[in-house]
Amino acid sequence: MIDFADGRYCLRGPVTLANVGQLMEDGRRRFDGSSVRVDLSGVTEADSSAIGLLLGWAREAAARGATIQFENPTENLETLIGLYQVGEFLPRIRR
Repeated sequence: MIDFADGRYCLRGPVTLANVGQLMEDGRRRFDGSSVRVDLSGVTEADSSAIGLLLGWAREAAARGATIQFENPTENLETLIGLYQVGEFLPRIRR
């Protein structure tokens, strides 16, 4: 689920193969503006498809000339980002 509060989008719940397609589409529909902030602290479960989701959102933002900033990745997400060595491709990951 993607909520919007305090000027940023908040990703909540699991991000797995079972729901990543729907989350990708939700992001496409909801993310607007030239600068998008996504808080990842509410992710309760993540598998490798979560990495694909973040990379996809980053690619789409770049294609439309926008910036995207990922904030507060969970420990699980940080582990996956390190395992797949994609940190340099994910804009401004902050914890």
